[in-house]
Amino acid sequence: MDRHDMLLSPAGVDALRTALTRARFTANGIADRLGPQATGAVARNDYRAALRATEDRDPLATLIRVFICDQTEPEPVVAAALAPLTVEEALAGGLVERHGEGLRAGVDLEPYGDDWFVLADVPASARPGRPLHAEHVLGIGGATQTLIGATVRRPVETALDLGTGSGVQALHLSTHARRVTATDVSERALRFAATTAALNGQDWELLRGDLVAPVAGRRFDLVVSNPPFVVGPGTTTHVYRDSGRVGDAIGAELAAAAPHLLTEGGTMQYLANWVHVTGEDWAERVTGWFAGTGLDAWVIQREVADPMAYVNLWLTDVGEAADPQRMAAWLDWFDAHKVEAIGFGIVSLRRAGHDEPVVRVEDLRQRVEPPLGDRVGEWFDRQDWLRARDTDGLLAARYRAADGLQLRQEATMGDDGWAVDRQVLAMPRGLRWSEEIDPLVLALVGGADGRLPLRDQLALLAAAHDVAPDELAEAAGPIVAHLVERGIVEPVAD
Repeated sequence: MDRHDMLLSPAGVDALRTALTRARFTANGIADRLGPQATGAVARNDYRAALRATEDRDPLATLIRVFICDQTEPEPVVAAALAPLTVEEALAGGLVERHGEGLRAGVDLEPYGDDWFVLADVPASARPGRPLHAEHVLGIGGATQTLIGATVRRPVETALDLGTGSGVQALHLSTHARRVTATDVSERALRFAATTAALNGQDWELLRGDLVAPVAGRRFDLVVSNPPFVVGPGTTTHVYRDSGRVGDAIGAELAAAAPHLLTEGGTMQYLANWVHVTGEDWAERVTGWFAGTGLDAWVIQREVADPMAYVNLWLTDVGEAADPQRMAAWLDWFDAHKVEAIGFGIVSLRRAGHDEPVVRVEDLRQRVEPPLGDRVGEWFDRQDWLRARDTDGLLAARYRAADGLQLRQEATMGDDGWAVDRQVLAMPRGLRWSEEIDPLVLALVGGADGRLPLRDQLALLAAAHDVAPDELAEAAGPIVAHLVERGIVEPVAD
């Protein structure tokens, strides 16, 4: 895509950057100006304190009022805040728009991170009653932040952002990839992404097309995507939300494309929704997406919504909440296909070059230690370690329990005192898994202090519990592998 195809001319982008940095219209500059109380209130869409703190209308105050608090301000005041960018250039690029007797924001111009800026469309909530553009470009929402946090941030040569929208994922990729490519089906979205890139001094390859079509035949070290994953009958009204695929087919389509997109050792991560069909196991359904791909896959379900809540959420998101016919048609489709719930989660795939890939599809609703991307990278590392060892290799290794591992017990008082009914190992850090265990596993984990090989540790346990050592070793192999995969015990390097 031509880098001049932006909301503003290259000179206009330079002028805008000058105005923003000169005024200190950055996340830190705004926080310093408003103070913690007003900054916190703004995050809740309560602008009262922020407006009181910006009554003097200096350039920073004006920019806060226009682009943060969505106020209409007199044209001369806005002109002074945007200089050296002219009002005429700002109006032509849609940066501001005339409203009443002044100017207001025409786009969502969001200071982000330490010194980044992201350009997107003004959200529906800020313009009630005004229909969203069919090619509405999302800003930094909850799904965006989820993918940002879940992405493995290890240095790579090449990275691809499928469905870039405003370009925020590409912006993060640029911190650890030497070359960034971004695609979108929407020409309008690419204009926003190109402007975001230029405003932040970035030079990305921007390509137009549906999903992987623009990069057919190419491979990347890292691929991320926040696609239009909304589940439904395949109706398309807004490209950021609707893929045109029926049901949850886009998740399966991306999984099928992954082997052809990734370099050896490459990783692909994307957000997805999937249906829970009455009488079917949702995890088996999603597992089927990866059959024949040859990829390691870890799918974690973070949320589940019932159909009514799901439809209400997405209709409200585009300002269609008052459309009963649209709601009825969507719910009828769910009923006809026996959809009882919709899951939301993160798909992480890796081309590891092994004949027997590992596929795990599981619930992970608990709060995890951020960033989740580090946890994903560690999970793949543990799979590599396990794959390199047969049962003898597992028995020869030494292990230690995860730092801070906790034991929680439930017991019932009886005639002979407390009787333990249930024992649970809980990880206070990392993925924060909880595992119910039996006394033998508890003894195994309790003895994992990194000093003895597992084979010797099992020999001591076998003698203490009057069990044949070979039988215990055979049973322990899969158990230890599971504990390693979960991070409950960690191998000790030789």
